[in-house]
Amino acid sequence: MGSQRLTQTQKLLQKLSPQQILIMKLLQIPTMELSTRIKEEIMQNPALEEGESHDEYDDINENDNENDNVDTFEDNQGDDDHYDPLDDFDDYLKDDDEDDAAYKYSVNNSSPDDKHYEAPISNETTFQDSLMEQLGFRKLDEKKYKIGTYIIGNLDDAGYLSRPISGIADDLLFTQNIDATENEIKEVLTIIQDFDPAGVGASNLQECLLIQLRRLNEENPSKDYNNAITIIEKYFDEFTKKHYDKIVSRSDIPDDDFKKALDIILSLNPKPGGSMGSSSQNSNYIIPDFTVINNGGELELQLNSRNTPELHVSKDFLNMLKEYSKGKDNREKREAVNFIKNKIDSANWFIDAIRQRQDTLYVTMKAIMEYQRDFFLTGDEGKLKPMILKDISDIVGLDVSTISRVANSKYVQTAYGTFQLKYFFSEGLLNDEGEEVSTREVKKIVRDSVENEDKANPLNDDELTAILKEKGYTIARRTVAKYREQLGIPVARLRKNI
Repeated sequence: MGSQRLTQTQKLLQKLSPQQILIMKLLQIPTMELSTRIKEEIMQNPALEEGESHDEYDDINENDNENDNVDTFEDNQGDDDHYDPLDDFDDYLKDDDEDDAAYKYSVNNSSPDDKHYEAPISNETTFQDSLMEQLGFRKLDEKKYKIGTYIIGNLDDAGYLSRPISGIADDLLFTQNIDATENEIKEVLTIIQDFDPAGVGASNLQECLLIQLRRLNEENPSKDYNNAITIIEKYFDEFTKKHYDKIVSRSDIPDDDFKKALDIILSLNPKPGGSMGSSSQNSNYIIPDFTVINNGGELELQLNSRNTPELHVSKDFLNMLKEYSKGKDNREKREAVNFIKNKIDSANWFIDAIRQRQDTLYVTMKAIMEYQRDFFLTGDEGKLKPMILKDISDIVGLDVSTISRVANSKYVQTAYGTFQLKYFFSEGLLNDEGEEVSTREVKKIVRDSVENEDKANPLNDDELTAILKEKGYTIARRTVAKYREQLGIPVARLRKNI
């Protein structure tokens, strides 16, 4: 048996304080969710209230010498106006990698005097609610109704049932003590597949399209859906790859009839659950965090504070702290003072964190606005300059990770639409004249070329590369293919129409 001994080692660790973690999390929250987060904090901390601030706490801190034994966080901010508590903590949180392009939704801002902080609520009937209502109209015994309820609850947002029947049988037995055979579950599933919108309850796209086609065939006996059913039933793989010539040659369907069948298939809904609101989907509202106004050639930046009410420390808690600070010192008094002061400190830390969040958002967006000034004045995407996170980081004196958190899930409203901040960040490349241009400008050329192409003979990557070269951008074919994929544009073969 080997000998055992104690050793002493020294390690240097980075550890975030609770205040730094709070600021970091608040910085990532978009305006739409900030109101909820503030209300949660008010519910958890009775020392935090909405309204104008009070000055009593400063007086208490100056005169309160009896309670120096109460632990508080250190003041990490110092005197630096550009203090960034998130410096050097890149590895603690990873931002979501969202590559969404511009959002063109129309958003109406409330006036600065608007005192309503509630986020918009959608009263739309959800997809699951509609199915449950239809289930209630069927004459089912209690067991089948519970099976149907469970199936509906397992449909995804597109309306598909991805779980196998055997898995559902096991879940029903272990979670709800319902002993159901696979045939019983299939029987109820068949009933649900008869619900509206057509195609719900399918296990995959092929089954979803077949359910819709067969229902159309039943409801419109005068119209022939047999060719469309044949294509999906027997040649689905070729259909998804747009190998139409193979389908025509193998199925012996005449060209004209094939075109009619294809038009029918393309009119179907591949995501029936998406036609109604889903319980897991958020309302399609975007509340911009910023507004940029072009006032006669001068850009004005407004920070949306509609969901950020004035916060202050409760006057009742301040008075309680004053009262408990008087009188004879004992254990009960120290515990009460410790509790009250901790709540007051937490309230002040939260107020400071909200203030720092707003300041950080403003200075970061102002730097972006000035950097991309030509775009905000004209709305011309071609005037966007190459800009990376470090460019803004160097301007405002904040860490790159902080800029990343600001850019994530934040939106700015302009006269030309509402954009996610990530839209303005892109790398640069040199054109044939040696000028640095944004890759977004190159992507715009690719997108415009595809939109204006002959759909019967779409442009392949080599042809797109040649178009870019004619416009002064000498780029490798594989780079053009990468840009096309980032734009969500499929290869030429999949864009071809007959």
